[in-house]
Amino acid sequence: MTDTVVSRVGQINHTGDALALFLKVFSGEVLTEFERTTMFTDKHFIRQITQGKSAQFPLIGKASSRYHTPGKWIDGTQIDHAEKVITIDDLLIADTFIANIDEAMNHYDVRGPYSQELGRELAQAFDTNVARVMVLAARATNPLAGRPGGTRISNANMDTDKDVLRTSLFSAAQKLDEKNVPAEDRTAFFRPAQFYIMAQDTTLVNKFYGNTGGDLGQGSLNTVAGFPIVKTNNVPGADDTANTDVHVKYRADFSKTVGIISHKMAAGTVKLMDLAMDAEYEPRRQGTFMVAKYAVGHDWLRPECAVELYKSA
Repeated sequence: MTDTVVSRVGQINHTGDALALFLKVFSGEVLTEFERTTMFTDKHFIRQITQGKSAQFPLIGKASSRYHTPGKWIDGTQIDHAEKVITIDDLLIADTFIANIDEAMNHYDVRGPYSQELGRELAQAFDTNVARVMVLAARATNPLAGRPGGTRISNANMDTDKDVLRTSLFSAAQKLDEKNVPAEDRTAFFRPAQFYIMAQDTTLVNKFYGNTGGDLGQGSLNTVAGFPIVKTNNVPGADDTANTDVHVKYRADFSKTVGIISHKMAAGTVKLMDLAMDAEYEPRRQGTFMVAKYAVGHDWLRPECAVELYKSA
Protein backbone atom coordinates (compact mmCIF):
# COMPACT_ATOMS: atom_id res chain seq x y z
CA MET A 1 0.00 0.00 0.00
CA THR A 2 1.43 3.36 -1.01
CA ASP A 3 1.54 6.33 1.34
CA THR A 4 -1.33 8.82 1.20
CA VAL A 5 -0.46 12.16 -0.41
CA VAL A 6 -1.17 14.76 2.27
CA SER A 7 -2.22 18.33 1.43
CA ARG A 8 -0.15 20.15 4.10
CA VAL A 9 -2.07 23.34 4.71
CA GLY A 10 0.95 24.92 6.39
CA GLN A 11 3.12 24.70 3.26
CA ILE A 12 3.43 27.40 0.64
CA ASN A 13 2.45 25.88 -2.73
CA HIS A 14 2.87 22.40 -1.12
CA THR A 15 6.68 22.68 -0.91
CA GLY A 16 9.18 23.41 1.83
CA ASP A 17 8.42 24.01 5.51
CA ALA A 18 5.14 22.38 6.56
CA LEU A 19 4.69 25.10 9.22
CA ALA A 20 5.46 28.13 7.08
CA LEU A 21 1.93 29.55 7.09
CA PHE A 22 1.11 28.84 10.73
CA LEU A 23 3.08 31.59 12.47
CA LYS A 24 1.31 34.73 11.25
CA VAL A 25 -1.49 36.81 12.68
CA PHE A 26 -4.75 35.98 10.88
CA SER A 27 -6.03 38.93 8.83
CA GLY A 28 -9.62 37.67 8.75
CA GLU A 29 -9.67 36.91 5.01
CA VAL A 30 -9.07 33.62 3.23
CA LEU A 31 -7.99 34.05 -0.40
CA THR A 32 -9.22 31.05 -2.39
CA GLU A 33 -9.11 30.34 -6.11
CA PHE A 34 -11.44 32.58 -8.09
CA GLU A 35 -14.76 31.03 -9.07
CA ARG A 36 -14.42 29.26 -12.40
CA THR A 37 -17.67 29.91 -14.21
CA THR A 38 -19.31 27.05 -16.07
CA MET A 39 -21.46 27.99 -19.05
CA PHE A 40 -22.33 24.80 -20.93
CA THR A 41 -24.50 22.95 -18.39
CA ASP A 42 -27.88 24.30 -19.52
CA LYS A 43 -26.87 24.64 -23.18
CA HIS A 44 -27.16 20.94 -24.05
CA PHE A 45 -29.40 17.94 -23.39
CA ILE A 46 -29.02 16.09 -20.06
CA ARG A 47 -30.58 12.75 -19.12
CA GLN A 48 -30.46 11.19 -15.65
CA ILE A 49 -30.34 7.39 -15.33
CA THR A 50 -30.54 5.32 -12.15
CA GLN A 51 -28.66 2.25 -13.35
CA GLY A 52 -26.78 0.86 -16.32
CA LYS A 53 -23.73 2.02 -18.22
CA SER A 54 -25.27 3.96 -21.10
CA ALA A 55 -28.41 5.57 -22.50
CA GLN A 56 -29.90 5.28 -25.98
CA PHE A 57 -31.05 8.33 -27.91
CA PRO A 58 -33.24 7.26 -30.88
CA LEU A 59 -32.87 9.37 -34.02
CA ILE A 60 -35.81 9.59 -36.44
CA GLY A 61 -35.45 10.93 -39.94
CA LYS A 62 -37.93 13.02 -41.90
CA ALA A 63 -40.89 11.82 -43.92
CA SER A 64 -41.13 12.29 -47.67
CA SER A 65 -44.03 13.44 -49.84
CA ARG A 66 -45.10 12.80 -53.43
CA TYR A 67 -47.97 13.39 -55.80
CA HIS A 68 -50.61 10.67 -56.02
CA THR A 69 -51.90 9.28 -59.30
CA PRO A 70 -55.64 8.53 -59.12
CA GLY A 71 -56.27 4.82 -58.72
CA LYS A 72 -52.70 3.96 -57.79
CA TRP A 73 -52.18 1.91 -54.63
CA ILE A 74 -50.59 3.78 -51.73
CA ASP A 75 -47.96 1.51 -50.19
CA GLY A 76 -46.40 3.88 -47.66
CA THR A 77 -42.84 5.17 -47.43
CA GLN A 78 -40.00 4.40 -45.07
CA ILE A 79 -38.68 6.79 -42.44
CA ASP A 80 -35.05 6.34 -41.48
CA HIS A 81 -34.13 5.42 -37.93
CA ALA A 82 -30.75 5.42 -36.18
CA GLU A 83 -29.48 5.76 -32.63
CA LYS A 84 -26.83 7.48 -30.59
CA VAL A 85 -25.63 5.77 -27.42
CA ILE A 86 -23.88 7.81 -24.73
CA THR A 87 -21.75 5.75 -22.36
CA ILE A 88 -20.92 6.66 -18.79
CA ASP A 89 -17.25 7.52 -18.27
CA ASP A 90 -15.21 6.22 -15.36
CA LEU A 91 -15.85 7.78 -11.96
CA LEU A 92 -14.22 11.21 -11.96
CA ILE A 93 -12.82 12.33 -8.62
CA ALA A 94 -11.06 15.27 -7.01
CA ASP A 95 -9.59 14.52 -3.59
CA THR A 96 -7.39 15.80 -0.79
CA PHE A 97 -6.25 14.81 2.72
CA ILE A 98 -6.05 17.15 5.70
CA ALA A 99 -3.83 16.14 8.62
CA ASN A 100 -5.14 16.64 12.16
CA ILE A 101 -1.93 18.26 13.34
CA ASP A 102 -2.17 20.88 10.61
CA GLU A 103 -5.78 21.69 11.45
CA ALA A 104 -4.90 22.00 15.11
CA MET A 105 -2.17 24.57 14.41
CA ASN A 106 -4.01 26.35 11.62
CA HIS A 107 -5.86 29.60 12.35
CA TYR A 108 -8.52 29.56 9.62
CA ASP A 109 -10.97 27.01 8.26
CA VAL A 110 -9.90 25.07 5.19
CA ARG A 111 -12.53 22.34 4.97
CA GLY A 112 -15.16 24.65 3.49
CA PRO A 113 -12.89 26.20 0.85
CA TYR A 114 -11.35 22.78 0.07
CA SER A 115 -14.74 21.15 -0.50
CA GLN A 116 -15.85 24.05 -2.70
CA GLU A 117 -12.68 23.87 -4.76
CA LEU A 118 -13.01 20.10 -5.28
CA GLY A 119 -16.55 20.61 -6.52
CA ARG A 120 -15.51 23.46 -8.80
CA GLU A 121 -12.80 21.32 -10.35
CA LEU A 122 -15.30 18.63 -11.31
CA ALA A 123 -17.76 21.21 -12.63
CA GLN A 124 -14.96 22.62 -14.77
CA ALA A 125 -14.15 19.18 -16.17
CA PHE A 126 -17.86 18.68 -16.94
CA ASP A 127 -18.08 21.99 -18.81
CA THR A 128 -14.88 21.45 -20.79
CA ASN A 129 -15.90 17.97 -21.93
CA VAL A 130 -19.30 19.23 -23.11
CA ALA A 131 -17.49 21.91 -25.14
CA ARG A 132 -15.25 19.25 -26.67
CA VAL A 133 -18.14 17.08 -27.83
CA MET A 134 -19.87 20.13 -29.36
CA VAL A 135 -16.78 20.62 -31.51
CA LEU A 136 -16.73 16.91 -32.35
CA ALA A 137 -20.40 17.21 -33.37
CA ALA A 138 -19.46 19.90 -35.88
CA ARG A 139 -16.91 17.48 -37.37
CA ALA A 140 -19.22 14.45 -37.44
CA THR A 141 -21.38 12.91 -40.15
CA ASN A 142 -25.05 12.21 -39.44
CA PRO A 143 -26.05 8.66 -38.44
CA LEU A 144 -29.29 9.19 -40.37
CA ALA A 145 -28.90 8.51 -44.09
CA GLY A 146 -29.31 11.61 -46.22
CA ARG A 147 -29.28 14.02 -43.30
CA PRO A 148 -26.63 16.76 -43.09
CA GLY A 149 -23.67 16.52 -40.76
CA GLY A 150 -21.87 19.22 -38.83
CA THR A 151 -20.46 22.46 -40.20
CA ARG A 152 -16.94 23.88 -40.05
CA ILE A 153 -16.15 27.44 -41.11
CA SER A 154 -12.51 28.44 -41.49
CA ASN A 155 -10.43 31.53 -42.10
CA ALA A 156 -6.73 32.26 -41.64
CA ASN A 157 -7.61 35.29 -39.48
CA MET A 158 -10.53 33.78 -37.60
CA ASP A 159 -8.91 34.40 -34.21
CA THR A 160 -7.89 38.04 -34.75
CA ASP A 161 -10.13 39.78 -37.30
CA LYS A 162 -13.43 41.26 -36.09
CA ASP A 163 -14.86 41.37 -39.61
CA VAL A 164 -14.11 37.68 -40.13
CA LEU A 165 -15.67 36.76 -36.80
CA ARG A 166 -18.79 38.80 -37.54
CA THR A 167 -19.34 37.41 -41.03
CA SER A 168 -18.60 33.87 -39.84
CA LEU A 169 -21.39 34.11 -37.28
CA PHE A 170 -23.85 35.11 -39.99
CA SER A 171 -22.58 32.28 -42.19
CA ALA A 172 -23.12 29.88 -39.28
CA ALA A 173 -26.69 31.16 -38.84
CA GLN A 174 -27.33 30.64 -42.53
CA LYS A 175 -26.00 27.06 -42.40
CA LEU A 176 -28.18 26.18 -39.42
CA ASP A 177 -31.23 27.72 -41.10
CA GLU A 178 -30.55 25.70 -44.26
CA LYS A 179 -30.46 22.54 -42.15
CA ASN A 180 -33.79 23.45 -40.50
CA VAL A 181 -32.22 23.74 -37.05
CA PRO A 182 -34.64 25.70 -34.80
CA ALA A 183 -33.63 29.29 -34.09
CA GLU A 184 -34.42 28.82 -30.40
CA ASP A 185 -31.77 27.37 -28.07
CA ARG A 186 -28.81 28.36 -30.25
CA THR A 187 -25.71 29.74 -28.52
CA ALA A 188 -22.25 30.94 -29.61
CA PHE A 189 -19.26 30.36 -27.32
CA PHE A 190 -15.97 32.26 -27.53
CA ARG A 191 -12.86 32.64 -25.42
CA PRO A 192 -12.28 36.12 -23.92
CA ALA A 193 -9.79 37.14 -26.65
CA GLN A 194 -12.33 36.74 -29.46
CA PHE A 195 -15.21 38.04 -27.36
CA TYR A 196 -13.47 41.36 -26.74
CA ILE A 197 -12.42 41.65 -30.39
CA MET A 198 -16.10 41.49 -31.33
CA ALA A 199 -17.07 43.77 -28.44
CA GLN A 200 -14.97 46.49 -30.14
CA ASP A 201 -16.77 46.03 -33.45
CA THR A 202 -18.85 49.20 -33.75
CA THR A 203 -21.05 47.49 -36.34
CA LEU A 204 -22.24 45.13 -33.62
CA VAL A 205 -22.61 47.60 -30.75
CA ASN A 206 -23.52 50.85 -32.56
CA LYS A 207 -27.09 51.86 -31.72
CA PHE A 208 -27.51 53.43 -35.18
CA TYR A 209 -27.47 49.90 -36.60
CA GLY A 210 -30.40 49.04 -34.36
CA ASN A 211 -28.33 46.87 -32.07
CA THR A 212 -29.14 47.19 -28.39
CA GLY A 213 -27.43 43.95 -27.41
CA GLY A 214 -23.96 45.39 -26.87
CA ASP A 215 -22.24 48.29 -25.18
CA LEU A 216 -18.75 49.45 -26.12
CA GLY A 217 -18.28 51.29 -22.84
CA GLN A 218 -19.27 48.26 -20.80
CA GLY A 219 -17.37 45.82 -23.02
CA SER A 220 -20.55 43.77 -23.37
CA LEU A 221 -21.86 41.82 -26.35
CA ASN A 222 -25.09 39.91 -26.06
CA THR A 223 -26.44 38.85 -29.45
CA VAL A 224 -24.99 38.55 -32.96
CA ALA A 225 -26.82 36.94 -35.92
CA GLY A 226 -29.45 35.75 -33.46
CA PHE A 227 -26.90 33.94 -31.26
CA PRO A 228 -26.48 34.84 -27.59
CA ILE A 229 -22.73 35.31 -27.24
CA VAL A 230 -21.19 33.51 -24.25
CA LYS A 231 -17.69 34.35 -23.02
CA THR A 232 -15.96 31.32 -21.53
CA ASN A 233 -12.47 29.94 -20.97
CA ASN A 234 -13.79 26.43 -21.61
CA VAL A 235 -13.75 26.55 -25.41
CA PRO A 236 -11.05 23.93 -26.13
CA GLY A 237 -7.87 25.30 -27.67
CA ALA A 238 -5.17 22.63 -27.37
CA ASP A 239 -4.10 19.52 -29.22
CA ASP A 240 -5.49 16.86 -26.89
CA THR A 241 -4.92 13.97 -29.29
CA ALA A 242 -2.38 12.32 -26.99
CA ASN A 243 -3.37 14.00 -23.72
CA THR A 244 -3.78 11.17 -21.21
CA ASP A 245 -5.40 13.56 -18.71
CA VAL A 246 -8.37 13.72 -21.09
CA HIS A 247 -10.75 10.77 -21.40
CA VAL A 248 -10.03 8.94 -24.65
CA LYS A 249 -13.42 9.72 -26.18
CA TYR A 250 -12.83 13.48 -25.86
CA ARG A 251 -9.32 13.51 -27.33
CA ALA A 252 -8.85 15.45 -30.56
CA ASP A 253 -6.87 18.34 -31.96
CA PHE A 254 -8.62 21.54 -30.89
CA SER A 255 -5.61 23.80 -31.39
CA LYS A 256 -7.27 25.63 -34.31
CA THR A 257 -10.72 25.94 -32.71
CA VAL A 258 -11.78 29.56 -32.19
CA GLY A 259 -15.49 29.39 -31.43
CA ILE A 260 -18.47 27.06 -31.13
CA ILE A 261 -22.03 27.62 -32.31
CA SER A 262 -24.42 25.03 -31.01
CA HIS A 263 -28.10 24.20 -30.67
CA LYS A 264 -29.12 22.51 -27.44
CA MET A 265 -29.57 19.15 -29.19
CA ALA A 266 -26.02 19.07 -30.58
CA ALA A 267 -24.63 17.38 -27.48
CA GLY A 268 -25.93 15.26 -24.63
CA THR A 269 -24.94 14.18 -21.14
CA VAL A 270 -25.99 11.05 -19.27
CA LYS A 271 -25.74 11.24 -15.48
CA LEU A 272 -25.51 8.10 -13.37
CA MET A 273 -24.12 9.70 -10.22
CA ASP A 274 -24.49 13.44 -9.76
CA LEU A 275 -21.88 15.55 -8.03
CA ALA A 276 -21.40 14.37 -4.43
CA MET A 277 -18.89 14.88 -1.63
CA ASP A 278 -17.50 12.30 0.82
CA ALA A 279 -15.51 13.31 3.90
CA GLU A 280 -14.28 10.73 6.40
CA TYR A 281 -11.95 10.84 9.36
CA GLU A 282 -9.24 8.14 9.18
CA PRO A 283 -7.72 7.31 12.62
CA ARG A 284 -4.81 5.33 11.18
CA ARG A 285 -3.73 8.33 9.13
CA GLN A 286 -4.82 10.94 11.71
CA GLY A 287 -6.64 13.16 9.30
CA THR A 288 -9.71 13.69 7.14
CA PHE A 289 -9.96 12.45 3.58
CA MET A 290 -12.24 14.44 1.25
CA VAL A 291 -13.42 13.20 -2.15
CA ALA A 292 -15.70 14.93 -4.66
CA LYS A 293 -17.04 12.61 -7.35
CA TYR A 294 -19.50 12.06 -10.17
CA ALA A 295 -20.20 9.50 -12.91
CA VAL A 296 -21.39 11.03 -16.18
CA GLY A 297 -20.79 10.64 -19.89
CA HIS A 298 -20.96 13.11 -22.76
CA ASP A 299 -21.23 12.77 -26.54
CA TRP A 300 -22.66 14.52 -29.58
CA LEU A 301 -26.26 13.83 -30.59
CA ARG A 302 -27.22 15.74 -33.74
CA PRO A 303 -24.22 16.98 -35.73
CA GLU A 304 -26.31 19.24 -37.97
CA CYS A 305 -26.87 21.38 -34.85
CA ALA A 306 -23.19 22.31 -34.38
CA VAL A 307 -20.77 24.69 -36.10
CA GLU A 308 -17.05 25.03 -35.43
CA LEU A 309 -15.23 28.26 -36.27
CA TYR A 310 -11.54 27.53 -36.71
CA LYS A 311 -8.32 29.09 -37.91
CA SER A 312 -7.08 27.64 -41.17
CA ALA A 313 -3.40 27.28 -41.96
